[in-house]
Amino acid sequence: MLRFPRIFYLFHFAYTICIYPPFDSHKEVIEVIMEDMITKRNQLRAQQLIQALKQRNMDASYAATRKEALEQALAWIPQGSRIGWGGSVSIDAIGLKDAVRQGDYQVIDRDTAATPEEKDAMMHEILADCDYFLTSTNALSQDGVLVNIDGTANRLAAMCYGPRHVLYIVGMNKVVATAEDALHRARNEAAPTNAMRFDLKTPCSKTGCCYDCKSPDTVCCQILFTRYNHVPGRVKVILVEDSLGY
Repeated sequence: MLRFPRIFYLFHFAYTICIYPPFDSHKEVIEVIMEDMITKRNQLRAQQLIQALKQRNMDASYAATRKEALEQALAWIPQGSRIGWGGSVSIDAIGLKDAVRQGDYQVIDRDTAATPEEKDAMMHEILADCDYFLTSTNALSQDGVLVNIDGTANRLAAMCYGPRHVLYIVGMNKVVATAEDALHRARNEAAPTNAMRFDLKTPCSKTGCCYDCKSPDTVCCQILFTRYNHVPGRVKVILVEDSLGY
């Protein structure tokens, strides 16, 4: 095991005190250093991931903050566009829903539906005639494969076909090493959390773990691997330096 002289740690600590604002404790200094290193690591991962997505014919960019992510998303969506979305915590988190509602866009807002039947009709409208579908992904592999899991699969349907563009807002917390890891994340992190969020009667909503169940309430009915985009410019991904969604 490599060991450094004690003077090295003293020098590093003194250097940290100089470049960072005053702190109340040594613990705060360590926490800031760790956050800084994680951010730098994510920036490096994001650059590799952007290249991997481009090799799969998907447009991609990196945003250091939620505000930057929102600005990038709006820069990609022309005014007057017809816009819709499925269920997504991430697009809410960066303020994208509110921004398009207040902007010069034609919004098919499923959140305003008074009944399940009206919401379903709106989703069919999105699938039939929509310029931009706003969403996130359950997981993303480091080599650029998007993995999603769904119950009714309306969200997955829009990802595959229908809307002329699909815009993904993806927190770096959803990036994993391989497509297999992405599937594991979708089934064991995203699905149980969503089952709990909607108070569904599934084993995972009670235990937090996937049981590969066949419950009538299961949200794991369809699984989609998006490994390549045939239509140039249709799929756009914004990687965000933040923890977004489930």
